[in-house]
Parts: sequence; structure tokens; C-alpha cells
Amino acid sequence: MKLIIQIPCLNEEESLPKTLAHLPRQIAGVAEIEILIIDDGSSDRTSDIARQHGAHHVVRLTKRKGLAQAFHTGLDASLKRGADIIVNTDADGQYKGEDIPRLIQPILEGKADIVIGNRDIENVGQFSWIKKRLQRLGSWVVRQLTGSTIMDATTGFRAYSREAALRLNIISEYTYTLESIIQAENKNLAIGNIIISTNEVKRKSRLFRSIPEYIKRSVVTIIRMYAMFNPFRVFVRMGTLFLFISFLIGCRFLYFFILTHGNTGKIQSLILAAVLAIIGFQLIIIGIVADLISANRRLIEDALLRIKKIELYTKNK
Repeated sequence: MKLIIQIPCLNEEESLPKTLAHLPRQIAGVAEIEILIIDDGSSDRTSDIARQHGAHHVVRLTKRKGLAQAFHTGLDASLKRGADIIVNTDADGQYKGEDIPRLIQPILEGKADIVIGNRDIENVGQFSWIKKRLQRLGSWVVRQLTGSTIMDATTGFRAYSREAALRLNIISEYTYTLESIIQAENKNLAIGNIIISTNEVKRKSRLFRSIPEYIKRSVVTIIRMYAMFNPFRVFVRMGTLFLFISFLIGCRFLYFFILTHGNTGKIQSLILAAVLAIIGFQLIIIGIVADLISANRRLIEDALLRIKKIELYTKNK
């Protein structure tokens, strides 16, 4: 059993040595442990520092591509290097290396494909009141949409089995945290949870510049991913809503038309009802077409999964 701990980095030369020093070198049930650094186009000495402090592999991106693509690059690189389990953690030292054995245990026992390290949000001192509320709200929304039990949907401390890593296809350019959960639930991957404690990180987040930007990007990611995996449900519900409103407005027109014996029937209501009805029918048609496209996407992903497995088998043979 081979474990690779991957760490996406962007200008982390100061924090990386301490983070690497606290990673476990031996874990019961794991024969090999290797460390993989994904340098997302850093302008400092992140790659050199990583090599000097024990990283086994360094993948350097020549241009910054964002956390989501750095994460996906790490999964691909870890699989190619023979990983049976992949742990993702942050370079800033927020997550404790001593929690990694507990994080991977459900995978070792065959009870989970993915394990999420849930932070105790309310007791994370560095989070402001509004950030705690947003974290709670975002996790609640993800739970409602996916039916998961994850209490901290934005944590970056996670473990993936080889099968889970092969099945995930990150398309977001912002962050992988929300997308990977929605994908995993829709692909019927078993997700486990553990509670973890965190270290204090004093520097500001490099993922987003402001709270409004974070909210906007997170909302867009959630809507995009949910619509991708449940297009028929999304568009048919929207279409039905428009048709229902159209029906109510149409009833208003009929009421005034009958009441005034056809003399004045609030013709503007009839026009609005017709427009809403057309929009409603169009949304339902879009839902049907999108569902067919979604079925085709699933077939493509199945083919991609087979290709990935063939490539890994050929490489490791």
C-alpha cells in the first residue's frame, strides 16, 4: 500500500519547511509514504525549498492555473507514481500531519472511497464570525443538494482512494472542494468523515481577495456542478415554476374578462402569461436536451476511466 501526500503550493517558501517536517514518515498498514509538491507557478523558491526539505516529487506549473487545476494535476501525478491512497493537505500548516493516519484509516479498512477532515468551525479562532456563518451555510447547501453528511464542505484536508481519484474530473478553475464533493456523491463514491483540529494560520487566504468574491464564486460553482449532474431536475423545476406563474396570471385575465363581460380583460396579463408559458416550455425542452447531453457525458467519463486504468496498468507493468 502506497500513500502519496500531495500539497498544492503558491509562494509557500516560508511555511513549507514546517509543514513538511510534521508529515508522518511511517503509518501502520502503509508500506510507502511519499510527498508530492504541486508548485502553481510560484515566484519564490517554493520548488527548491520543497526538494531541500524532503519532498520526493515536485511538479512545477510554469504559469499559475489556480487551486482547482493544481489539485487535479496532483491527483494525476500521484496516480502515475503508483499511489493507492492520496492525501491532500495545505502548505500553510493549517492541518496537522498527525491526523493523517486517522484520515486514511476508513480507506484502509475498505469503508470509504473519500475521507473528509471536518474542522470544528466554531472553535477555529482565526475565522471571523461572518466566515464561520458562510462556512456553515455553504456546507448546509451542499448537504441539501447531495444528501451527504459532510459538515465542512470547504476543508482541503482529504484522503482519496485510487478508484476515487480516477473517477474525479475537476473542471472548475477556482476551487476543487465543493465540486469534488458534488461529483463524488453523484458518482456513488462512499464518503467518510473525521473531526480534526487545526493550527493557527496568520496570513490571509490566497484563494480569494474578499468575502463577496468568495460567495459569488462558490455559488456559481455549486449551481454549475448541480446543474451538470441533475440538468433534467433543474430545468424542469424552473420550467414548471414559470408555467405555474403563467397559469396564475392567466387566471387573473380570465377573472377580469368574465367580470366585465369581455369589455376589459387586462390584456397585459394575457401577454405576460403567454410569455411566461413560452419560457416555461423552453426550459423544459432545454432540460430534456441537457439530460441527453448528461447521459453522453457519463459515457465519455466511463471511457476516460477505462483509458486511465489502461495507462496506469501499462506504466506499472
